[in-house]
Amino acid sequence: MEYEFNKVVDRHGTNSIKTDLAVARGKPEDVLSLWVADMDFPTAPEILDAIHKKVDHGIFGYSCLDDDFFASLKNWMQREHNFSPDRHDLVTTPGVVFGISCAIKAFTKEGDAVIIQTPVYYPFKNMIELNNRKLVTSSLYEENGKYKINFEDFEQKIVDNNVKLFILCSPHNPVGRVWTRAELQKLSEICLRNKVIVFADEIHNDFVYEPNSHTVFSSLSPEAAENSVVSMSVSKTFNLAGLQFSTNFIKNPVLRKKFRDEKDKTGYDEPSLIGLTAARAAYKSGKPWLNALKEHLKDNIDFLRSYLSENLPKVKLIEPEGTFLLWLDFSALGLSDSEIDDIIVNKAKVWLDRGTMFGPEGEYYQRINVATPRPVLEDALNRIRDAFGEM
Repeated sequence: MEYEFNKVVDRHGTNSIKTDLAVARGKPEDVLSLWVADMDFPTAPEILDAIHKKVDHGIFGYSCLDDDFFASLKNWMQREHNFSPDRHDLVTTPGVVFGISCAIKAFTKEGDAVIIQTPVYYPFKNMIELNNRKLVTSSLYEENGKYKINFEDFEQKIVDNNVKLFILCSPHNPVGRVWTRAELQKLSEICLRNKVIVFADEIHNDFVYEPNSHTVFSSLSPEAAENSVVSMSVSKTFNLAGLQFSTNFIKNPVLRKKFRDEKDKTGYDEPSLIGLTAARAAYKSGKPWLNALKEHLKDNIDFLRSYLSENLPKVKLIEPEGTFLLWLDFSALGLSDSEIDDIIVNKAKVWLDRGTMFGPEGEYYQRINVATPRPVLEDALNRIRDAFGEM
């Protein structure tokens, strides 16, 4: 089947935070939005067909998981990630960030320290601070255009602050790293040695570019499985974030009960019926669409790389190993971070994610979402080129 990833779909007036909150967020009304991490494509036809059938049935009562759903999920995980979850390990949540909040409350108490690796997806920081925990950061560092982990700093921060929980981003957003098995194993060993529980946000696990490969954290070892929560979702893979459905795998029964208890305290019980319907269809039939999507994304990444080289040579692309979110370094322009952001937003009228949202290490950087039709991406890049002129 041919999929139309270059067809431009107008998302204005659809209750989309990507397009409909510009003025409310202090952006120009006519800004071109390539910031938040959802895609500008309709989801796979097979998923739409399943949703239409559910709508035609017309009853939207309380929902529950069944054997057919779990078999579909397990088959996907085995085929795509060499991961074979047990059904009793599964706890659903309406989203990964919801799961992070549950984990923070389940495995730490107020005032306890939680560590993250910055620059990183900003809700990590928000959930830690809003739940009155101590934020501890260990900075990633860039070497020859590739971000790496400072393991010595990571462990020292854990020891110095008596850290109880580590929130891992794997693949990493925004720097695009797909952590190797050896890197993850070293993180796991540090956490086990210091009795730090791991919450692994693996929401971008289906977007990994060869020769890289994703390693599910709990597959590292039996000890890693017993010391972790692994959170995944079809929301990024198939552009279903608004349907509020994600899956968490927790091997350790003590951790699972604590996590489930915190979820239950929120009053959230049954999963979203439409979210469940969409997830089942995605796991059963979504692979051809995903394959075509990944080719489109790789083409867009190649286009952006060439465009920068030819038109904005001082803007450096951090080569992505995974995700559809690219990390751009504007530091060579010789402007302040505020000047860079002001030119992009108010002169180019393009809405990207400012790097400092992900931590102070993001100064001079911007994150761009390339999960969009090529004409939209080209328009955004042309606007940015024209706004910076001959710099």
